[in-house]
Amino acid sequence: MKFTAQVQQAGRTATGIEVPPEVVDALGGGRRPKVSVTINGATYRSSIAVMNGTYMVGVSAQNRALTGVSGGDVVEVGLELDTAPREVEVPEDLAAALEVVPEARAAFARQSYSHQRAHVDAINDARTPETRRRRIAKAVEMVQTKARTEAG
Repeated sequence: MKFTAQVQQAGRTATGIEVPPEVVDALGGGRRPKVSVTINGATYRSSIAVMNGTYMVGVSAQNRALTGVSGGDVVEVGLELDTAPREVEVPEDLAAALEVVPEARAAFARQSYSHQRAHVDAINDARTPETRRRRIAKAVEMVQTKARTEAG
C-alpha cells in the first residue's frame, strides 16, 4: 500500500506518519499490525500504533537518517504487512552472560522483540570494551530483577 503523508514532529525529537484508516484496513493485520515501511527507497520494520484515535507509524532518529527525512517533509510511504518473525541477534558476550544466570536467560527469552532489541542496541552502541561489559552486566541485572518481580 502506498500513500503520501507528512512526517509529523511531536515535541523535540519524536516523529511519525499518520496512516489513513483505509490503509490499515487494507493491510488486514488488525489495528496494530507489524509493517515494513519504505520511504525514499529505504525500508525498515515497525508497527502501526493508535495515538489519540489516529493510526501512526513511528520514524525514529535512526530511521530518519536511513530514509533521509525530517519532521515536516511530505513523503511517499510504502507499507506492507510484516509477517516475518522478529528475532534479535544476541551478541555472543551477552548470550554467555545470560547462560550464567538461567533465570535471566529464560526471562530474556520471554521479553518482547522491542525489549530484547533495546538491550542489544545499548550493548552494541558501546564505544569501549569496558562500557560494553557494564552494559551487559546491567542488562542481565535488569532482566533478572524483572524475572524475580514476575515470580512474585
